[in-house]
Amino acid sequence: MVDALKRASAGRITAVIPFYAYARQDRKSKPREPITAKLVADLITTAGADRVLTMDLHAPQIQGFFNIPVDNLYAMPIIANYFLDKNLQDVVVVSPDVGGVTRARGLASRLNAPLAIVDKRRPRANVAEVMNVIGDINGKNCIMIDDMVDTGGSISNAAKVLTDMGAKEVYVACTHPVLSGPAFERINDSVIKELIVTDTIPLPSDRADGKIKVLSVAPLFAEAIHRIYEGLSVSKLFD
Repeated sequence: MVDALKRASAGRITAVIPFYAYARQDRKSKPREPITAKLVADLITTAGADRVLTMDLHAPQIQGFFNIPVDNLYAMPIIANYFLDKNLQDVVVVSPDVGGVTRARGLASRLNAPLAIVDKRRPRANVAEVMNVIGDINGKNCIMIDDMVDTGGSISNAAKVLTDMGAKEVYVACTHPVLSGPAFERINDSVIKELIVTDTIPLPSDRADGKIKVLSVAPLFAEAIHRIYEGLSVSKLFD
């Protein structure tokens, strides 16, 4: 599509990509692995895009894979407002792994809540073994935050560990609901009270129910697009 626009003499092309595919392939974790996040960046740039607008990159440094401007929006304010409206008591925000602490700290700050961390080991792809929980979760309503949920195994296991350690209820929030394989069944069969996701990846109409609550990011993208084309600050959206 970018190539078609370029050949039709478009003045400027902004690629709006709510979910940046292959974002988890941002480095070589073992020999002979591709860095597909960089390859996708090269493909988009070579096709002729002048700017990229996306949301919650798995690794923020992916912005450096591009030689064109990248606006990385955050779903955090939308998710935080949802929980503020729920008016939950005794809340603790939980990071599902050490790598997600910055994201969890941001939500904890907005909710004025303490932070806990799940110490997780991943022996192989899509398989996670929860080892320990750092922080006080006994008798608390836990909100676990991540950028994406894939097969649902990690969050289901972590939620069980949290409840076994005394958590009252466990809520899970993520930006990108990949939900592949047995994810829906795992979530419905788990102790998770509610899974809050955004519509960066559209869910099948028969699946967006039960424990899953979908929040729209359309107004945020619309405002960002308006600001880009009017030459206004996009970062002001998150002040």
